[in-house]
Amino acid sequence: MYDTILLATDGSPPSRAATEHAVALAETFGASLHAVSVVDTMAIASLDQGSAAVEEALEREADDALDWARERAEAGGVSIETEVRYGSPHREIVDAVEDVGADAVVLGTHGRRGLDHFLMGSVAERVVRASPVPVLTVRGDQD
Repeated sequence: MYDTILLATDGSPPSRAATEHAVALAETFGASLHAVSVVDTMAIASLDQGSAAVEEALEREADDALDWARERAEAGGVSIETEVRYGSPHREIVDAVEDVGADAVVLGTHGRRGLDHFLMGSVAERVVRASPVPVLTVRGDQD
């Protein structure tokens, strides 16, 4: 049913929970994982100064998130490839679906509220709306 599962991760608690689900799903179906972490260049572009330092910090966070996903996958005996992407997170995740030939996407939810949610929506919501394949969203407080 699933040959390649795309895992989108930023290292947050919801994405760590999503990693656990993605590894279990890959184990169950004998699928491989392709994990992506997106450096949000749209947010960086809005900074007047210090953007290089912010980008470096975001790249380190992306690398750390992917390292953690790699460790979890390898511990579960699941084949994994990792990639840092740059751009708008939801667009990069949806583009990655086609680029890697993913059959499903797994990502964590992030509880935006109020005006921020109204104006921006969440990455997970946007991926669910735009993805050509099934999307599993995982809350960070789930076991």
